Amino acid sequence: MLDFIKINENDNVAVALHPIEAGTEFDGVKIIENIPQGHKAALKPIASGEIVRKYGLPIGHATSDINPGQWVHTHNMATNLSGEVEYNYCPTNPQVTPLEPRTFMGYRREDGRAAVRNEIWIIPTVGCVNDVAKTLVRENQDLVKGSIDGLYTFTHPFGCSQTGHDHAQTRKLLAALVRHPNAGAVLVLSLGCENLTHEQFLQELGEYNPDRVKFLTCQQVEDEFEAGRQLLEECAAYASKFEREEMPVSELVVGMKCGGSDGLSGITANPTVGRFSDLMTAMGGTTVLTEVPEMFGAESFLLDRCVSEEVFQKASDMLNGFKNYFISHNEVVYDNPSPGNKQGGITTLEDKSCGCVQKGGTAPIVDVIGYADSVKTKGLNLLYGPGNDLVSATALTAAGAHMILFTTGRGTPFGAPAPTLKIATNTPLATKKANWVDFNAGAVADGDKTLDEAGADLLDLVIQTASGKLTSSERKGFREISIFKDGVVL
Repeated sequence: MLDFIKINENDNVAVALHPIEAGTEFDGVKIIENIPQGHKAALKPIASGEIVRKYGLPIGHATSDINPGQWVHTHNMATNLSGEVEYNYCPTNPQVTPLEPRTFMGYRREDGRAAVRNEIWIIPTVGCVNDVAKTLVRENQDLVKGSIDGLYTFTHPFGCSQTGHDHAQTRKLLAALVRHPNAGAVLVLSLGCENLTHEQFLQELGEYNPDRVKFLTCQQVEDEFEAGRQLLEECAAYASKFEREEMPVSELVVGMKCGGSDGLSGITANPTVGRFSDLMTAMGGTTVLTEVPEMFGAESFLLDRCVSEEVFQKASDMLNGFKNYFISHNEVVYDNPSPGNKQGGITTLEDKSCGCVQKGGTAPIVDVIGYADSVKTKGLNLLYGPGNDLVSATALTAAGAHMILFTTGRGTPFGAPAPTLKIATNTPLATKKANWVDFNAGAVADGDKTLDEAGADLLDLVIQTASGKLTSSERKGFREISIFKDGVVL
């Protein structure tokens, strides 16, 4: 088993693949301190103020002189980031060699879209009816039979007492969920006096099939549970006519994100997802990368891969727009990583970002889409959204992701509305939290698999999941949403 990995020949630090004791030698350097798994050790003298390099890129600077073999972390290193940046487009024109698409067993919707689940969703338009929605789900599970995969609701606290942009964003996000192809049928549940009126929601939703989408306003009926039951029976009758059939993976949309990262995230799990993404786009499929704040400091991995000046400008505006969002709230753009990230070996936001963007692989970036907007172009897309796990996973679902690949070095149990595959960065996590983890990319650090082998295995698992295999979070019924908000609550 390898002790360390030097990711790029220009790096002046290496990453411990497992806990290392002082006295170990690597690359001609004697390690002089105990180094935790995922943490960095200096490979050469790094003077105070000098750049620390990992992935071949700057991830911060030394705040004191660092000797070869010394532990490099928050006690002797800091970020280089500040505010907005003027980016220059130097296209690299990456090429993807087309591959014959494999197939999966999915559902074909009447509008021609593919789906990987055939579920009935209850979407509350306001938080006041959350418990009504949960009761309707609990009391109508007998409708889940035949080709219907489940009955779920996604509660939230909004839909009223919001103004301006927040109100519009809630409306847009909920309408996007109603349109999601994994929902064979949908019951939209309202109270009747909320800001988000039925008329507003219809306008946001646009054209819809009344056999697929039903509406219930609780204040307008004597018994909302009786009325809800009747509408759910109609939803079930419609959804039950869909059956799985063979279709190409070129019709899949897969979201990619990470949470509870550690120092191995950018070495095992994230590049494994990157290999998968390259395979998916080579087969004509679509992948979506979000978590904009976790692109800060790693922009060079992404921007020059944009397929046009127009896409580059959209990506630049997205990055600087998010930085301005921070600054407008009197926050610094580098107030990240989290305590858990730091404990796992990530020191600065650049350190985290350079690992995070490995999920995007090497394919061209074909488009940049806004929050709650739908994917329109096949290939690798960037999505406007924060790093927060629940918010960004919800945004990926709203963009049309059939499923989400979620890498983690610390572990997390939650699930988005779309099937959420958890990918462990290290074997100890995969072993300890086997009830959370679906795929162990720690095998790469163990020397049991190459990244290419792990990426191919992950593609196999994605196809199995698209064909009906449940994720760990699905088996437990863990599904929730969180809506991105910015303004006041009345």
